[in-house]
Amino acid sequence: MRGSKSTEEVKPVNTLMIKHVILMLWPYIWQFKWRVIFALVTLFLAAKINVTLPFLLGGIVDHFEQVNVVVLPVAALVLYGLFRFSLTFLAEFRDVLFARVTERLISKMNLKLFAHLHQLDLSFHLSRQTGGISKDMERGAQGISFIMRALLLNIAPTILTLILTMEVVTRLYSVWFGSIILSSIIAYVLFTVVVTAWRTKFIRQTNLEDSKANTRAVDSLLNYETVKYFSNEQAESNRFSDSLQKWENARLKNRLSLAFLNSGQGLIITLSWVGTLVLSCFEVISGNMSQGDLVAVNALMMTLFGPLNMLGFIYREIKRAMTDLEHMHGLLNTKSQVNDVSNAKTLICENANIEFKNVDFHYDAKRKILNEVSFKIDAGQKVALVGASGSGKSTIAKLLFRFYENTSGQIIIDSQNIHQVTQASLRKNIGVVPQDTVLFNDTIFANVQYGNLEATEQDVWRAIKDANLYDFIQALPEKELTMVGERGLKLSGGEKQRVSIARVFLKDPKILIFDEATSSLDTLSEQKIMASFNALSEQKSTLVIAHRLSTIVDADKIVVLDAGQVIEQGTHEALLLNASMYAKLWDRQRSEQIESGLKE
Repeated sequence: MRGSKSTEEVKPVNTLMIKHVILMLWPYIWQFKWRVIFALVTLFLAAKINVTLPFLLGGIVDHFEQVNVVVLPVAALVLYGLFRFSLTFLAEFRDVLFARVTERLISKMNLKLFAHLHQLDLSFHLSRQTGGISKDMERGAQGISFIMRALLLNIAPTILTLILTMEVVTRLYSVWFGSIILSSIIAYVLFTVVVTAWRTKFIRQTNLEDSKANTRAVDSLLNYETVKYFSNEQAESNRFSDSLQKWENARLKNRLSLAFLNSGQGLIITLSWVGTLVLSCFEVISGNMSQGDLVAVNALMMTLFGPLNMLGFIYREIKRAMTDLEHMHGLLNTKSQVNDVSNAKTLICENANIEFKNVDFHYDAKRKILNEVSFKIDAGQKVALVGASGSGKSTIAKLLFRFYENTSGQIIIDSQNIHQVTQASLRKNIGVVPQDTVLFNDTIFANVQYGNLEATEQDVWRAIKDANLYDFIQALPEKELTMVGERGLKLSGGEKQRVSIARVFLKDPKILIFDEATSSLDTLSEQKIMASFNALSEQKSTLVIAHRLSTIVDADKIVVLDAGQVIEQGTHEALLLNASMYAKLWDRQRSEQIESGLKE
């Protein structure tokens, strides 16, 4: 079934804790240490004012009982208003201070993940699903933003307010007030932690189904033409509908569990609030408290339980954000299977002599892809690989480019084992024209220039002409500024291939790999491209993976593969004389061409 692999390929870190997040983000936070320090100062001032306000309000109520005193309550009311406004001002000032820190964190972490994904090996990218990863990145960025704001702007001030409130009510009033508040806080925290831990599985399932649905949509839209070829629009809608239904069910469970959590938290707060008010009334009746004290205690409870209720919301949202971060954290912890050795050197590629020495490769030890493959490409030679599909031709090219690591044997370039040199220096010296060319959603000119971003405009045009692309571009209304569409879908297969070839002309590497690069071209274009290609490859070592044998008759050496083994090698003429596998392949293709009327 299409899409059998899911975003679960990247294992989430289920033990991800706040400390992991802080350790991950701390280097970026510390770049703005003064902003953070000032934000903490405003946080402390706001907490002190927040605890002071209820007692100021209580004092105002008590002074209203003194009929002859009018000025003091009015002044106190003005002061109360100023303090209340200062809370808003300090909160906004703190947000402004911390906004830069949060935005920088998000951009830095997204950049780090983006760069890391480009460092991972081909096997990871063959199994990944773009839609799911884009969702992981999006949710991870949102999670970072929420956690950082919650830690500094919500959790820290709430905890500070709780501590100050406990100290004040215990010192000024009865210890019973402190006992009620402390027991309610303990009950609230325990209930929130237990229920939120239970809810986490629903959040994870919601995220998983969301990623699957997004992956399904992106995969279907990227394969728009295939869907149309087989009239499977309804089938795609049904598949997407199934994914959305699973997401909807997971989301509903998440919502129901949230309702249970909110109701429980509300009950604890209500019982505590009622308890303190009842106790306050008895204290007023007994003469131990004034009416102003009653108002102060009620306002203090509002000051206390407002942030406490917010703390419950923040905690469960942090747990959700932590769940969102799990896949991002998992992606960052994914290790590439192809890495430079610790003392890797820069490849010195002067002559570009290439040798495969007894190279083996397999994904599964029970099934070898390549078995004892040995051949040489001398400086400036053109060597072709031929064989049936699945014989290992493209795998050899991928091993040379170090998309994979061979399991045994050696691949040598100018007496240097490619595993002992940096991947960057190796790939800088190799130009690849793949069988399936994928272009960026940019202009034709920009796609060609991608072969060498430092090339001049004149160099780009020279590569365009060498690749037989110039006349095609000039015939377009917008010429070189024509947009090619997503993955180059606005161009034909042959046109995309010529853009790809132009890129390699512009890169001008020491080693060339043609992976059936002319398979999408018509005969005339193929002949023109091959003429330019032969001129380009005169001074270069070239590996050609060929399907059309007519394109490699001039090769210096032809290596014939069967089931991952080299069964024969030699020139075109020598192999025909052997009357072996290559000769049979040649005869079969010639017969097919004659039957179809395509005589070469």
